[in-house]
Amino acid sequence: MSPLWNLEQIRLFVQVAEQRSFSAVARMQHKAQSAVSQAIALLETDLGVELFERSSGRQPRLTEAGGALLEEARELLRQCERLDGRALALVRGQEARLRVAQDEAMPYQPVLDSLEALSERYPALEVQLATGAQGEVARKLLDRRADLGLMLHQTQMPAALERQALGSVEMVTVCATGHPLVTGARVTRQQLARHRQLLVASDDSGYPGDGPVSPQVWRVDSVYMLAELLTRGIGWAWLPRHVVQYPTYHGLIVELDSDWKPPALVVELVWRRDEPLGPAARWLGERFARHLRAHG
Repeated sequence: MSPLWNLEQIRLFVQVAEQRSFSAVARMQHKAQSAVSQAIALLETDLGVELFERSSGRQPRLTEAGGALLEEARELLRQCERLDGRALALVRGQEARLRVAQDEAMPYQPVLDSLEALSERYPALEVQLATGAQGEVARKLLDRRADLGLMLHQTQMPAALERQALGSVEMVTVCATGHPLVTGARVTRQQLARHRQLLVASDDSGYPGDGPVSPQVWRVDSVYMLAELLTRGIGWAWLPRHVVQYPTYHGLIVELDSDWKPPALVVELVWRRDEPLGPAARWLGERFARHLRAHG
């Protein structure tokens, strides 16, 4: 027997669970609260389970059954977005324009090699390339100011975005050539903890993955601003090796021989779930992954 519930009811169920309020969801959807409550009640009837505990004067709380079904409902909505997006891609065919947003810390050579190859493979394609500091790539995608993102992995990825790992970049421990940590000997974690640490981090990111070592920390959202601060001897940091090797910093920044360093950073291809990648975007992602491995 086919289910009687519909996607609108599933969407309202997820929203009420996240907002913990029938009235808040009613305002968001420009509906009467009674309409939202009735939709959820009908869904419960169709599913044969109670989704929320309802007590007078209290926020609706998920029942055990509601909690068990919540992630299933979220995945159902994500699958619907993918279906709509895939159908849209089939209608559009090859892109006329591709807007690429990349984290400024992307390895420079693989990006250039990939774009050069793209220009030869799709000569009629218009390309717009934007480079931004940590967090900007995801925001551009969410605001529909970009179609494709190249970014370093961040812990909290917005739910509307899909991502695919392409490769990784090595992280190294560095400081200015005149910093007290430059002794020629192997540097321990305890020694690092005695000096100011510079971190590339934004509010919505887990970069570079394992939290600070030092109790004294400065945070910036740009690897190149961080590198400039390093050259002034303000602290030590973890940076992608390819950034440290940039000619501007030659002789100013030195890699430390440390007994501990963070894991490599994962490079990801990111796009909106409701606007899947067209053929040129997919080809660019595959080519970038290939060049990233070649330069690794």
